[in-house]
Amino acid sequence: MKNFSIARRQIEQISVLDIGGELDAHTASQLENSLKELIAAKSIKIIVNCNQLDYIASAGLGVFMAYIEDVRGLGGDIKLSNMNDRVYNVFDLLGFPTLYDIMDDESEAVNAF
Repeated sequence: MKNFSIARRQIEQISVLDIGGELDAHTASQLENSLKELIAAKSIKIIVNCNQLDYIASAGLGVFMAYIEDVRGLGGDIKLSNMNDRVYNVFDLLGFPTLYDIMDDESEAVNAF
């Protein structure tokens, strides 16, 4: 099993998911389940802190694509923060920075809500 971790915490009305390790086809379902839970709970101001994320595959990107419309449809958003260059480059390659708010650090993402 690949190394992947996901932890959830709250900053006032904002749910923060701290993800770490490798997000790929084997681990994407964990992120998917966390996002589903947040949406079901109407917790739709979401920050995904990628501080500990070492690697992301297209399956991981697909999870973000799958849920962003749902979240925005409910009046919320998913903001991403604290990516290392390697992870950011994958997002950048696929045009994500035009679709998502990608912040350098979490406090910037919090303020953006």
